[in-house]
Amino acid sequence: MKLLFRWIASALAVGLAVYLLPGLEYDGRIETLFVVALILGLANAIVRPIIKALACGIIVLTLGLALFVINALMLYLTSFAAGQFGYGFHVRDFVSAIIGSVVISLATWFLSLLIKDDD
Repeated sequence: MKLLFRWIASALAVGLAVYLLPGLEYDGRIETLFVVALILGLANAIVRPIIKALACGIIVLTLGLALFVINALMLYLTSFAAGQFGYGFHVRDFVSAIIGSVVISLATWFLSLLIKDDD
């Protein structure tokens, strides 16, 4: 049940980012937000740790600022994958990807605070 609420929170965060940023676009279907949230979650769980491990020297050298670039790349990957599955989610440029990843991260973090922890 908690996983379902986190998925909904992530979809709401993606919707908020699309609403706030003109560089993020989607086709207006609610299921697109849920699919994008799922793809983004999978990219963050599978691809992101590999990229972070490969780029750990750059991350240390830039004092963590390279993580913003990695998060933006995950959003670009999500945009590409969503397009391949026939869902209309598009990231227009790199600045929108960075700001969008920050908005999604902050909104997901805030919404996850509202989800009760069973532990």
